Amino acid sequence: MKIASWNINSVRARLENLATWLRETEPDVVLLQETKCIEDQFPREALEDLGYTVAVKGQKSYNGVAILSKFSIEDVVTHLPGDLEDLEARYIEAVVGGKTRVASLYVPNGQDVGTEKYLYKLRFFKRLYDHFQRLLSHRETLIVGGDYNVAPADSDVYDPSLFQSRLLVSPEERAGFRSLLNLGLVDAIRALYPEHNVDNSTLYTWWDYRQGSFAKNNGLRIDHLLLSPEATDKLSSAGVDRVFRGQLKPSDHAPVWCTLNMP
Repeated sequence: MKIASWNINSVRARLENLATWLRETEPDVVLLQETKCIEDQFPREALEDLGYTVAVKGQKSYNGVAILSKFSIEDVVTHLPGDLEDLEARYIEAVVGGKTRVASLYVPNGQDVGTEKYLYKLRFFKRLYDHFQRLLSHRETLIVGGDYNVAPADSDVYDPSLFQSRLLVSPEERAGFRSLLNLGLVDAIRALYPEHNVDNSTLYTWWDYRQGSFAKNNGLRIDHLLLSPEATDKLSSAGVDRVFRGQLKPSDHAPVWCTLNMP
């Protein structure tokens, strides 16, 4: 089973790019973020024509998450527990193929360190921690992928000297991400490509649209696939489809993917 995550940065604006990627790379399950449309505007038929069942949590103009699957989609959850007043479309979870639980999540950017939006981001990580702790107790094959808006280590940043305690790398954000790993979740990329044994610049997933960042490879690794121990036992490969960041009118993110040897 091949599972991929992509912050598409407007599914309607990038539909042609998305369709090309789906045809060329053939993922079985896709976790999308920043779809930026309500459910009724999601291009469901176009993706169903490509062989995918679709589950969506939408929001007008902002956020939005979706799951595409070549298998059945059941037990859909469209709200991250922990704050009933939080109506932003940032989380969707489901069981695909009757036995694999997946979630697509879009962690708040945070705007700037110390702002209210930053504090919301830290609270969001605490809610993820509490929810994933419950999910892991079920000992399922679980994959939680998305735009976490955190570069976990200096090796995930093209120039750490430019990001000292800044947004995406602040100690509190990194601690929030690390708390998920401390539960037993495993970063699929790092499981196969330890940071001290690989050219980390090949693993970036996001490049700013400005200042020729992609051409210069001034990127960050902020999109991640985290696996339960049961999923990690099945992990066989992982990577980043960075070539799709170089398309015409691209998302500023590239897809990240992993494959599991499923019985």
